[in-house]
Amino acid sequence: MIFFSRSLAVEGQGKEREIKFLEIMGSMTKKQSTDKVIAIFEGNQIRRLWDEKKESWYFAVVDVIAALTNSDNPPVYWRVLKKRLIDEGSNETVTKCNALKMLAMDGKMRFTDAADTETMLRLIQSIPSPNAEPFKLWLARVGYERLEETADPELSIDRALKTYLRKGYSQGWINQRLKTNEIRKKVYRS
Repeated sequence: MIFFSRSLAVEGQGKEREIKFLEIMGSMTKKQSTDKVIAIFEGNQIRRLWDEKKESWYFAVVDVIAALTNSDNPPVYWRVLKKRLIDEGSNETVTKCNALKMLAMDGKMRFTDAADTETMLRLIQSIPSPNAEPFKLWLARVGYERLEETADPELSIDRALKTYLRKGYSQGWINQRLKTNEIRKKVYRS
């Protein structure tokens, strides 16, 4: 629906573990944003809001916490986590959470802390829950891959090819896309 599945071998367990990571974190377009203000992740509703000016999604922090922690009281969990982050010196992360009006359980528009994709990923790293571990593993893997790509840019081209193939694009389309990008780079360098 609005998330994709990614298989990841979890070290030490020797088996494939299915990780469902929210595609909604950054890959939805403006056109798709108008009617999709609620995303579903493993049966949990996550409220979100599209910012037209910044062209990015903002997610209700308590909804993500509820999905990842199974907490009986996500707002209290968030208050405790905020205090812990501030005490640890992560003031910037907490500061980046904005109070935005979103539809509440009672049907009224109420202010709730919301974070953009980057801030939300940082918050997920701070959640001490087994449910958050797959996200943390995924973030570590992606970070490692980007460091490798910095050292060897050819790896990013290989990753792009695999991604296009996995999405169902034809080999001809992929070749044309890569040629177009190369031509565009040459024009801009001139």
